[in-house]
Amino acid sequence: MKDINDILPKIPNMRWGALMNKAPTNQKIQEMNDIFPDNGKWHTVFEEKDSITIDGKQIWKKDPNKWT
Repeated sequence: MKDINDILPKIPNMRWGALMNKAPTNQKIQEMNDIFPDNGKWHTVFEEKDSITIDGKQIWKKDPNKWT
């Protein structure tokens, strides 16, 4: 499988890019600004009901009120 950065175009002065399965909200873009470095690379972000997968790493959504 090819890396997403080998397929998607290089855009001058791009901080980062994201291929997503849902349209991002302003809040989601702010969160991704904190996560992704300013290196001009593309990232895959797939949001499901119970988890988010970023660059192939799955992160489970948990309710903080249910933490022990």
